[in-house]
Amino acid sequence: MPLALSRMGIVLGIFVILWAGLTAGFGLYLQTRCARYLERGAASFFALSQMTYPNAAVVFDAAIAVKCFGVGVSYLIIIGDLMPGVVQGFSENAGGVSFLIDRHFWVTGFMLIVIPLSFLRRLDSLKYTSVIALISIGYLVILVIAHFIKGDTTRQGGAIRVVRWESAVATLSSFPVIVFAYTCHQNMFSILNEISNNSHFRTTSVVVASIGTAAFIYILVAITGYLSFGNSVADNIVSIYAPSVSSTIGKAAIVILVMFSYPLQVHPCRASVDAVLKWRPIRRSESANSSPSRLISLLPSRSTPPRGDGMGETRFAAITTAIIVLSYIVAMTVSSLSKVLAYVGSTGSTSISFILPGLFYYKISSPDSPHHQRLMKEDDDEDEGSGDEDEGLLGGGGLKGGIWRKKLLRRLSLALAIYGIVVMITCLITNTLFVVAR
Repeated sequence: MPLALSRMGIVLGIFVILWAGLTAGFGLYLQTRCARYLERGAASFFALSQMTYPNAAVVFDAAIAVKCFGVGVSYLIIIGDLMPGVVQGFSENAGGVSFLIDRHFWVTGFMLIVIPLSFLRRLDSLKYTSVIALISIGYLVILVIAHFIKGDTTRQGGAIRVVRWESAVATLSSFPVIVFAYTCHQNMFSILNEISNNSHFRTTSVVVASIGTAAFIYILVAITGYLSFGNSVADNIVSIYAPSVSSTIGKAAIVILVMFSYPLQVHPCRASVDAVLKWRPIRRSESANSSPSRLISLLPSRSTPPRGDGMGETRFAAITTAIIVLSYIVAMTVSSLSKVLAYVGSTGSTSISFILPGLFYYKISSPDSPHHQRLMKEDDDEDEGSGDEDEGLLGGGGLKGGIWRKKLLRRLSLALAIYGIVVMITCLITNTLFVVAR
């Protein structure tokens, strides 16, 4: 984030961070709305694509798999880049032992830790490791703020850019990294499947709280980090602090953070790969023979208890092993983290955050959709039985009562999808130009 501010300027950088959070949060909100059309505990990108764009389902899941795989690889690259410095920070004599400063050794060693975590079926099983990762984030934030308050950093590279940016290409090349920072959409359906209270108010509150907290932390770190080093700030701000115990612990905190985040990428990647392998094209004759009433009858009831992922033990183990082995091979051969993040953010993150949620909701919420008609009927039946309306931050009950609100939400979902396509194309072009220029 500090590097993005150095390229964009403080004013534009803060606006882009807030804008990226707003659009990412809206994508998450659309996912919560789409999940209402699916069986409780069975929401997934694959299930939605089968109901909306069945013949394009393989493309959607392939994009998700590639994105999650790329992020997992970037986590392993970070471990390999930081661990030699961590070891040397704790022991000056570590440099004399060749394998301790070899990135390949550390990537291999940490794979032994993340492998058992990657074979867990439920995200809920990773809640304790996620707490440790959050503690690591807290330490890193405190570290950046503390150095800023102490003023013990050297500001170089010219005056601070408040309004002026470095260049249009440099600014656009940093945008996908900011988009990537908010991307958690690949795990949203798993969270909706496992959360105990999946009411509209509860799920919307989770989205607002998580995106709001992330935006606050990003802005805080971006401003304090940029003001500490100025335009000489690097993509990994912790790596340019003066050698000390605190900065070494900071590097170790990043390693712990990405180590426990790796299984969170394997989980959706595995589900998407499984969906790609199961996918079969639907012929026109089959589609024509499926009447709306038949589609409705085939849809499971939302009152059905949550179910598992439906993947057999052998298939589960085979797909997980393939993901782990391939990510390990790529991490051992690729060392450029910035390129990985830039292209993953340009393609996978924009697809999952903007394009897919927008397209899915626009299609499935059409008034002519049998799925939408069925949902409206169930909601009417529930209202007659309870007399209470589900309230949400965007007006769950009001959304049902106002036709204009439904139309507005559909139009905004389509706008989000179009926005995602434009962002993807623009960032791919600018990233390619930026790499060539550098």
